[in-house]
Amino acid sequence: MKAILFVGHGSRDPEGNEQVIQFVERLRPQVDARYHIETCFLEFGLPTMLEGMKRCVEEGADEVIVIPIILLAAGHSKLHVPAAIDEAKQQYPHVTFIYGRPIGIHEQTFTILKERLQEIGENVEAPDPDTAILLLGRGGSDPDANSDLYKIARLFWERTNYSLVEPAFMGVTAPLLEEGVERCIKLGAKKVVILPYFLFTGVLIKRLEAKVSEFSGRYPQIQFALAGYFGFHPKLQTIVLDRLEEALGQTVKMNCDLCQYRLHMADHHHHHHHHH
Repeated sequence: MKAILFVGHGSRDPEGNEQVIQFVERLRPQVDARYHIETCFLEFGLPTMLEGMKRCVEEGADEVIVIPIILLAAGHSKLHVPAAIDEAKQQYPHVTFIYGRPIGIHEQTFTILKERLQEIGENVEAPDPDTAILLLGRGGSDPDANSDLYKIARLFWERTNYSLVEPAFMGVTAPLLEEGVERCIKLGAKKVVILPYFLFTGVLIKRLEAKVSEFSGRYPQIQFALAGYFGFHPKLQTIVLDRLEEALGQTVKMNCDLCQYRLHMADHHHHHHHHH
């Protein structure tokens, strides 16, 4: 029997952990009913990963597919999840563990980001030339994960008509939010839209709201707007289900789903927009 173990990052904010649980509940009907499903957390939430694996094995699983509900492949998904899997392998030598990819860069990433902007009244297809988008990641100590935010910012720029899409981070690494805002203004932006690329973290969102009103006070001539966080958008289900299919061996892993961009580009190359 196969079991699927979804791994949320876990948040100090119980509401964040509840959102992960609800997200998995909504996925359940779309997953083959023969699979047993468990949800666990890397930190700040229960059950822990080892506890989640134990539950799967106790349900009779001889194969456990571990799917991280984590945006970017950072230290957690590279170190902590494999370490927990190694420990489980020693405890349950008869069980096969398969590790899926984090959410990463997927076609739907851009659809979700666009919708978050549309929700606050942005015209993504024909934006104001003086508007800058500041894509805000959590920031961490893993250069690879940090560089993925740059890649997403660039691909989002390719997909929209904003002249400026700048990456910045909430903490740990530069450019921090303040530097990002300053850079947008130096480059001539009259409006800065902050687009948070995180799943959920009540703590950060509250801090972000305070920052935005602080910026409005500091730069009275500039307009500021805050988009909704990336979050557990319905289209995130598509991404996670794709990662599950991949892990089940039903699809070929292309370079970061870039095969999908290739198709997109083939459709759009004749009216590319950045030839101002």
